[in-house]
Amino acid sequence: MTGKTLTLVTRPGIVVDAGGLQLVHSRVKFRQDPTNPRTPVTLRVELVGQKAHGRVVVRPPRRTFGQWLLRRPRSPSADD
Repeated sequence: MTGKTLTLVTRPGIVVDAGGLQLVHSRVKFRQDPTNPRTPVTLRVELVGQKAHGRVVVRPPRRTFGQWLLRRPRSPSADD
């Protein structure tokens, strides 16, 4: 992939492994929610290949407008 940003929106139980990714003038940014250690891994995503002139962002879903307005944290998922 050349240029642009690859954004992966994850939830608890999803693990992203970028160890096989070759970066050329790029960066990887992980923003993870503090997870419960008892949460089982349900999906493992392995990124392989080459990323040039861009970035990879791994983040949890954003809060809804109401949660943001009332300064509430993101509600727990239905799996918890």
